[in-house]
Amino acid sequence: MGTREVKKFCQVDDQGKELLEMAVNRLGFSARAYTRALKVARTIADLNNEERISPVHISEAIQYRMMDKYF
Repeated sequence: MGTREVKKFCQVDDQGKELLEMAVNRLGFSARAYTRALKVARTIADLNNEERISPVHISEAIQYRMMDKYF
C-alpha cells in the first residue's frame, strides 16, 4: 500500500490520531513506524469486518509494533 492508498483507506478519528501521536512522542516511532502501524490497524479492522479503523485497532497495532521492536 503506497502513500495514496494509506491516505485513502487508513482514515482515523481524533482519538486514533492522538494514540498515534503518543506513539511518536513517547515511544519514539518514526514516520515509517507510524505508517506501518496504520497499515496494521487497517488489517486488524479488516479481519474484524469493520469499515473504520477504531482506537482499539490502533492500540493493538502499536502493541505489535512494540513487540517487533524489542523481540
